[in-house]
Amino acid sequence: MQHIEFYNGNTMPQLGLGVFRVENDDTAKDAVKHAIVNGYRSIDTALIYGNEEHVGLGIKEGIAEAGITREDLFITSKLWLTDYGQDNVAAGYQKSLDSLGLDYLDLYLIHWPGTDEAVMIDTWKGMEALYEAGKVKNIGVSNFTEDNLETLKAHTSIKPVINQVEFHPYLTQRNLRNYLASENIQAESWSPLMNAEILTDETVNDIAQELGKSPAQVVIRWNIDHGVVTIPKSITPHRIDENLNVFDFSLSTEQIERIDALNQDRRIGPNPVEFNG
Repeated sequence: MQHIEFYNGNTMPQLGLGVFRVENDDTAKDAVKHAIVNGYRSIDTALIYGNEEHVGLGIKEGIAEAGITREDLFITSKLWLTDYGQDNVAAGYQKSLDSLGLDYLDLYLIHWPGTDEAVMIDTWKGMEALYEAGKVKNIGVSNFTEDNLETLKAHTSIKPVINQVEFHPYLTQRNLRNYLASENIQAESWSPLMNAEILTDETVNDIAQELGKSPAQVVIRWNIDHGVVTIPKSITPHRIDENLNVFDFSLSTEQIERIDALNQDRRIGPNPVEFNG
């Protein structure tokens, strides 16, 4: 498994399992457990997903069956808008820890910037307090624009280590990724497979055929070759395994450029500038 290094010296696996829209039942538990037993070391969830309890059970059972320790894993969750504000962050964090059955998270993110700049700044100060108290290993953001990040930089003291955003071949976010690189903030993609929509794209399928790989593996590898952390979601065991099997090949420059050229600036999720829960 490849790792990336944050500006603070901590590291994170470049590929993990996402659990957005996975039911809070054995579906989540079994997917997480299978992923850990079969080599995944990064799991990404969020309070708003409503599945942290069974994700936590999957983590516990996966650790036991894989014969590893909690410290071998990298667990991410996210603060939801209802817990924004400096005085609410610690309680929001504790809710996730209690649901997951964990003592700490490796990464805690503000889930969306929201539309109130003052609240965003105040909330980040609460995240800084968590980090400075040693309660969380790393803090970052999700769905933040360049303007949002510039605002944080102007009014707070600790820079996010990562920005998790919508990123796929139809939304390549070149300007934002260039900005993140210039600020030494890691880019991470959610929904890299566009809820499976991208898997029917002709160019992606042509490249998959050229490489003898699946369309999903091609898109995940495209993320990795761009230096982006990615968390494809699946609850199907053979797809979970397939998604991890992307470190024995790479895309050529020409193949990467063909996929880059698919960009339509098209979102499948909300526009962060407008979204407020």
